[in-house]
Amino acid sequence: AYFAAGCFWGVQYYFNKFKGVISTKVGYAGGNFENPTYKDVCTGTTNHAETVEVLYDSTKITYEELVKLFFEIHDFTQVNRQGPDIGSQYRSAIFYVDENQKQIANKIIDILKTKGYDVATQVNKINKFYTAEDYHQNYYEKKGGMPYCHSYKKIF
Repeated sequence: AYFAAGCFWGVQYYFNKFKGVISTKVGYAGGNFENPTYKDVCTGTTNHAETVEVLYDSTKITYEELVKLFFEIHDFTQVNRQGPDIGSQYRSAIFYVDENQKQIANKIIDILKTKGYDVATQVNKINKFYTAEDYHQNYYEKKGGMPYCHSYKKIF
């Protein structure tokens, strides 16, 4: 599963805490530039979003549960930003791998809209995922501290 919700450090931090998540990687998706670096993505010209790849055990957590958790760890009403981080690389996006994931993502977005939320999250097919540099992987576990752009808020 692939999710973009602002700075990938905070997104990875929260997904790593969910039961059924086997592993995560931070990287870049949704852009039009081969093998981007963090520096490239920060220019805002590659159209990549900071994205987290989530490997999960479907006998312990469903894709639908992951999508719901994704919406509960960031402000999905913000366009091209998350907190103080501004730019298209910080957009809210779900990158689906098949039609089933697309339908589930859109179903959850429809539920949020009926609850009165103005959802800015994009739903796009994953074209390619590029793993970010090693120093970005599991950033908060290595450095300590807590995410400053993300927090958990129960919605579902």
